[in-house]
Amino acid sequence: MRIPLPPVPLPAHLLDVAREYDDGTRQAVEPRNAATVVLLRPSDEGPEVYLMRRQVSMEFAGGMCVFPGGGVDPRDFDTTVSWAGPPASEWAQRLGTDEETARALVCAAVRETFEESGVLLAGTSETNVVADTTGDDWEADRHALESRDVAMTEFLNRRGLVLRTDLLGTWDGWLTPVFEPKRYRTWFFVALLPEGQLTRDVSTESSSVHWVPARVAADQADRGELAMLPPTYLTCLEIGELESPEAVLAATQGRSVEMFTPTVEALGDGFTLSMPDRLRPLVAQRRRA
Repeated sequence: MRIPLPPVPLPAHLLDVAREYDDGTRQAVEPRNAATVVLLRPSDEGPEVYLMRRQVSMEFAGGMCVFPGGGVDPRDFDTTVSWAGPPASEWAQRLGTDEETARALVCAAVRETFEESGVLLAGTSETNVVADTTGDDWEADRHALESRDVAMTEFLNRRGLVLRTDLLGTWDGWLTPVFEPKRYRTWFFVALLPEGQLTRDVSTESSSVHWVPARVAADQADRGELAMLPPTYLTCLEIGELESPEAVLAATQGRSVEMFTPTVEALGDGFTLSMPDRLRPLVAQRRRA
């Protein structure tokens, strides 16, 4: 499956639908809050990212390559979860939310990453991280979290673990356009793969997983070898400009999320969906190559 990459000309019928939302003829669906984590590891070609190809049968983004993540669960709001790293007040500033939502987003980011990749950003203290999560007991816990039989707080407390929120960096935020029938307000985080831990093909929502340099992933998407939605592609494009995972994490310092919603804008004689201004030069450079 090949998805047209930015800037994508909008078909006339979609432009007409977008106008109906603009003039109030149609009402946009309320978006669901979600978190996604770009897992990173080093390679000779710059930072590699962990991508999951979603099952073609999935209602949202079927067949697309995505980062681990998913919607915020009501139990992610539990204020008793063990916590290490910046306080919720600091995360609220970084994510542009209230403290309650910020705490839930960070919890969802860690939980979804474990559920979908087997990687757990947690440790027995604020100075260490779990070294291996491949055992049968860990797999049983992962399944229990995935099925919502246990909550993240219960899982962490039973194992004597705390969330290592300091291992996460803030990257970006995307809100699905108003004319989409399913909408998500998604916060993008980045994290280095913890030493000793392994990613695995464990998600029931994915058909395959890939570790690939971010810049190579963007190249493959340009050639139609990987199908990506624009936010995933643009994230790979931006991260691929950096030399290493450490450089990516350094770039998160002082970075805060300004949620971006693509809107209709002119493209030659037609129209397209907008993108963040900082990414326009990268896309223009690739289209000229």
